[in-house]
Amino acid sequence: MTDLSQLVKAYDVRGVVPDQWGEPLAELFGAAFVTVTGADAIVTGHDMRPSSPGLSRAFARGAASRGASVTEIGLCSTDQLYFASGKLGLPGAMFTASHNPARYNGIKMCRAGAAPVGQETGLTEIRELVEQWSETGLPASDATPGGITQQDLLSDYAAHLRTLVDLTAIRPLKVVVDAGNGMGGHTVPTVFDGLPLDLVPMYFELDGTFPNHEANPLDPKNIVDLQEKVRETGADIGIAFDGDADRCFVVDERGEPVAPSAITALVAARELAKHPGSTVIHNLITSWSVPEVVKEHGGTPVRTRVGHSFIKQEMARTGAVFGGEHSAHYYFRDFWNADTGMLAALHVLAALGGQDGPLSGLVAEYDRYAASGEINTAVDDQAGRTAAVRAAFADRPDVTIDELDGLTVTSGDWWFNLRPSNTEPLLRLNVEARTADLVAEVRDEVLAIVRA
Repeated sequence: MTDLSQLVKAYDVRGVVPDQWGEPLAELFGAAFVTVTGADAIVTGHDMRPSSPGLSRAFARGAASRGASVTEIGLCSTDQLYFASGKLGLPGAMFTASHNPARYNGIKMCRAGAAPVGQETGLTEIRELVEQWSETGLPASDATPGGITQQDLLSDYAAHLRTLVDLTAIRPLKVVVDAGNGMGGHTVPTVFDGLPLDLVPMYFELDGTFPNHEANPLDPKNIVDLQEKVRETGADIGIAFDGDADRCFVVDERGEPVAPSAITALVAARELAKHPGSTVIHNLITSWSVPEVVKEHGGTPVRTRVGHSFIKQEMARTGAVFGGEHSAHYYFRDFWNADTGMLAALHVLAALGGQDGPLSGLVAEYDRYAASGEINTAVDDQAGRTAAVRAAFADRPDVTIDELDGLTVTSGDWWFNLRPSNTEPLLRLNVEARTADLVAEVRDEVLAIVRA
């Protein structure tokens, strides 16, 4: 039986094409997706990677073979696929490997209304069916095969986003956007059309081989070009999107990166102004500043585990108006609780254009602490190294320990979280403190144990 355990993770399927998976496997996933969800119709989309159109069409064939009609929206960002799932009321499948290198591809799947498909909400059953069918072949079906049709929803997607943020009165802004040869190059021109923005495009050509840099703005080396262009052109702001354009990263007028936690706090304040007293979700690696700002603006912060499916579940459970993660995923109740980097970018542009000061001054009130960023360490024994760190801090009277997601140790002036990677033999460390010196002190103490 084919082992898909290394391909199927929390909410998606990712692997090297064609070594780990290809169109025959994608067809089985399409059939299994319809079987598990019970859908009689689905919607699909794909990014600009060379393998994406073929994988997407194979998935559609598999779905149609089980009796589902398939609406293909073609080239799109992941949040555009979520829009289609919400607008059409259909389960959806997006073919992308997001920020991963060109040799990878994958599927992000959702139920109708962009509801998550996670390990406990269908992904395990899908994997089991695909493993079975990869050995026995796809069984015959009594269902009448469904049709496959195409529909262009880019303009509808852009129009919907523009109803959620008022940009009509903003001052003119010069905006540099680095699409990284990803799907931002497809969506930005339509979404920004008609706004008082002097757009300076970078790498808008759709090219899934990523000839300029990887479409992963979380890695500092991939925003160097954006930083230089902002400084060179005297722009007010720089925005970078990842490969499937569901995340956005921001640099200020000096070319300095703006922490995703600061963007989370800024957008939370704006959403709370529209929806007073609402709940805001934040994962446990976002800055202390996020729950502080939420409380200051009359909202209720709710802390949760890291990850798409966990955030969406908490959004639905609490009725939260907004949610943010340290990785620059931003979730909106008005967008079917799904994440959309484009909507977050529009919020930042509205906030910046609604006042006269620079972006650095605007975000200063939301960026209150020093942070290490994520530090990865390869280890042979994730559990053992984590236990050693826990033991080193367990008897200190000035700290609290929780294990909501990995190990979080909190003191009055600092906190750190140590989490195992789900896909690699790594431990991921994040530290925040009131000063940079204290960040370095805590970081070095923890890493000395992890790397002993």
